[in-house]
Amino acid sequence: MIVLPFFVPETSTPNILLRGARRLRKLTGNLQLQSQSEIDQRSLSGSDILFDVLIKPCEITLKDPSILFVNIYTAFFYAVYYTFFGVFPLVFPRFYGFNFGETGLAVLACCVGGLIGLISYFAYLYWYMVPDNLKNGFREQEHRLVPAIVGSFFLPIGLFIFAWTSRSSIHWTVPLIGVVTFTVGMSWIVQGLFIYVPISYLKYAASLFTANDLVRSALAAGCILFARPLFINLGVHNGVTVLAGLSIMGIPGTIGMYLFGKKLRAKSKFAQS
Repeated sequence: MIVLPFFVPETSTPNILLRGARRLRKLTGNLQLQSQSEIDQRSLSGSDILFDVLIKPCEITLKDPSILFVNIYTAFFYAVYYTFFGVFPLVFPRFYGFNFGETGLAVLACCVGGLIGLISYFAYLYWYMVPDNLKNGFREQEHRLVPAIVGSFFLPIGLFIFAWTSRSSIHWTVPLIGVVTFTVGMSWIVQGLFIYVPISYLKYAASLFTANDLVRSALAAGCILFARPLFINLGVHNGVTVLAGLSIMGIPGTIGMYLFGKKLRAKSKFAQS
């Protein structure tokens, strides 16, 4: 992540034009050569900048159903992901006799799921998305949500597997398969939704990602406080089953974005058609 920004090309049109205007001024000495963004920024006050940075993402979240769903859904499964770090010590030492180190190694199932999700998503791009774009051109933004729809089914499946197989009579690899399944689904959802947002809300993409990160991180931090009491009071099986049941609600939400996203974008004053 530290090295990546140095190799990613600039794609922001205003920024590209701004750099071009600076080069032309340097070459010609003509200070009248300015980009549109420089002209627009003359009238911006400090309060305008603060509004765009702090208030605008909240306004879009509250007024745009698609962004509201993306923020709530990603915050939810991000929080569930972090609850695994609290539930593993309640499952593997108790049911399988794992020691502290072995319980820590069980967390690597999350890494395995993320790796499988990443490789399979790249395969989807290579074998389907790129050839489809070359043949049919870029389809509407909602077409990018297909991996997210598939992933939304994997979330509850993985959680139900973990909830109903975390017992001493079932081998420890089975609940870890549930963890892997959940993490694969999560990675597909992230890829689908986080591609959909910037191409649909290009002007506000950076602010929306910042707002999403704030919501996700806040809920994930809070879940650390309630996760252990939840599993202790309800039990691991019932507690994870509750989370699995809640995650089912993401399925109709994701499908709804795929089916009705175009209409929602047409009505939104923030989206790019």
